[in-house]
Amino acid sequence: MPQITAQGKTFTCDRGENLRDVLLKNKVDLYNEAASFINCYGLGTCGTCTVEIEGEVSAPSWQEKARLSLPPHHPNTTRRLACQVQVLGDVTVKKYEGFWGHEEKVKWT
Repeated sequence: MPQITAQGKTFTCDRGENLRDVLLKNKVDLYNEAASFINCYGLGTCGTCTVEIEGEVSAPSWQEKARLSLPPHHPNTTRRLACQVQVLGDVTVKKYEGFWGHEEKVKWT
């Protein structure tokens, strides 16, 4: 079972599970500010669940690439939409400040 480290917590999930679902199930503060109430609930359209991931995860889909190419994100970002990521192995997740998690200041690791 893959191990996830996020917001100072470590937990496991099944291989192939959706990262957003796993983080929320384990009470990780995935959304910044009002984004916890105003988000697309995992459809990949709002861009508020943006995180930086180290480890083995699925490749970005066309939908994820399209959303991350729009402001305030940019096409060259290394960040991912948690709602579009499948966990394939051990991962470490980092969240940044800003409504969309787009700023340079780290919120949690």
